[in-house]
Amino acid sequence: MDALALQLGAEASRRSGRMAALGCSRRDLLGFFLGAAATAACVVLLQPAAPPCSYGYGPVAPEDYQELEALGRNGTAHAAPSPCSLVTPAAGQHQELATLGNGTAHPEPCTTKPSGMAAASPDDDNLPELLRMAAMDDKTVILTLTNEAFSAPGSLLDLFLHSFRAGVRTAPLLRHLVIVAADAKAYERCRRVHRLCYHLRANGTAADYSAELPFMKRNYLDMMWRRNRFQARVLALGYSFVFTDVDIVWLRNPLLRVPVGADLAMSCDKFYGDNPYDLDKKANGGFVYARASARTAAFYEAWYEAGRARPGKNEQDVFDELKRELAARHGVAAQFVDTAYLGGFCDRRKGRDFNKLCTYHGNCLVGMKTKLRKLTRVFAEWNKFRTKAKLTD
Repeated sequence: MDALALQLGAEASRRSGRMAALGCSRRDLLGFFLGAAATAACVVLLQPAAPPCSYGYGPVAPEDYQELEALGRNGTAHAAPSPCSLVTPAAGQHQELATLGNGTAHPEPCTTKPSGMAAASPDDDNLPELLRMAAMDDKTVILTLTNEAFSAPGSLLDLFLHSFRAGVRTAPLLRHLVIVAADAKAYERCRRVHRLCYHLRANGTAADYSAELPFMKRNYLDMMWRRNRFQARVLALGYSFVFTDVDIVWLRNPLLRVPVGADLAMSCDKFYGDNPYDLDKKANGGFVYARASARTAAFYEAWYEAGRARPGKNEQDVFDELKRELAARHGVAAQFVDTAYLGGFCDRRKGRDFNKLCTYHGNCLVGMKTKLRKLTRVFAEWNKFRTKAKLTD
């Protein structure tokens, strides 16, 4: 094709030279321009077609409700999206992506094979590169943690990702999501459904984190503190983060509910009053925002060391015990986010006001099947509300 284009171009040049040397008539000049146009058309037509890349998700169609119900019945999940199935934000949506800083995020266009994808291997510690690829303009990333049980086809990971794609202005945030896999099979599954995956290896221990981990049992506690260490490392690399449990469905962009002045913001089981800086609430680590800074990193380090001195306690319990002391010692502005926006089953007294809700957490539920079934129903309710209210991106 290139050779043909060069040949046609050379022929046009020769004709131009002959016309200039001999003196051309208007008819000859017209013939020259027609020949040049034909040359350009040939070059364009001979170019190979670019591979298609599907963009755009609207409200969930009626047939998609059946997919969500299938998820709740351990049925087969919808087909995995290609790495380029992300939404290019409309002009009015850019502000939504920069909610944690004073600037505006402008995500890079989707590509079918992002640079660095080949390096995403469990044998390489490619976390710095993954974070660079995922970061918003203010160096904020979104993180979630999953294992084999929670990432199997038709399980919570599928519902989690589906909620991003079908929520209001949440699909562009997939560009900034890093899925952290606690075991090899979860990592393999992640690579099939998402573009940014990280394998959090167990550092030579024989512990098995692939199964559903019973609350407060040894492997569960180990995993929660591993998660805490991983979050601290992200801060040490200079990135702010939003961590979200995989048993959370995203309905709207929740990041606008995190004030710019907060160093550390967390969800809670129940929210009383109207003061987010009142720390007299029970922490829930299912949704955490942490701003990268020396003081926040020091807070995390002290938090972890306190946990080592309190065996048998999870990170939430240690946080609740020391939150005021650590916040004062390190100058960290800590707050809780109202459950009216970050809802969950723990705070049922507030009901589900879909005019306000941004996320909904499967907390205070026992067992993955129960979480999946009830979260699927919540998401179906949300989609009916969205259709009735004519909410669009």
